[in-house]
Amino acid sequence: MRVIGINGSPHKNGNTSILIQTVFSELEKAGIKTELVQLGGRLVHGCTACGKCREIQDRRCHIKNDLINEMIGKMIEADGIILGSPVYFADITPEMKALIDVAGYVTRGNGHLLRRKVGAGIAAVRRGGQLHTLETMNNFFLINQMIVPGSSYWNFAYGKTPGDVLNDQEGMQTMHTLGENMAWLLKKLA
Repeated sequence: MRVIGINGSPHKNGNTSILIQTVFSELEKAGIKTELVQLGGRLVHGCTACGKCREIQDRRCHIKNDLINEMIGKMIEADGIILGSPVYFADITPEMKALIDVAGYVTRGNGHLLRRKVGAGIAAVRRGGQLHTLETMNNFFLINQMIVPGSSYWNFAYGKTPGDVLNDQEGMQTMHTLGENMAWLLKKLA
């Protein structure tokens, strides 16, 4: 089994990455392989609804979007997907939005390729907007017929500068519990 974590933060080693790695630690204890991919801070293009992916049926976006296509391929091959984003004006980063839009259009239009995979969203937040941010990621999972595990609280932790989330004990415990629940669910589904 394998879980891909996609870091939507432009800060490669910031709070969002720390939260994803915390969930990974529980998955790895359960013998599940993990892979962290950096999305935030990289140039991506959103969906234009051209329909070529549905017409050609090759599991790819036909706009020059190599990074997005690479991530779509990794999502299709994985058993579980973690999307992590800091809160930007009460929502996900623009790079994460581009991924969700393109991946959703491509995978749904090519036979619902993410159906019954496990998906979890994680948010790093300075002050507010985290519930809407999580809802955006959960909507992606649910419309793609994925299974979303719960945790001991909503999947976010507070922190402004890199490493601050480590001081949010409840947030960090939520990530550990999410990892345990995700591992349990993946094993049940296997």
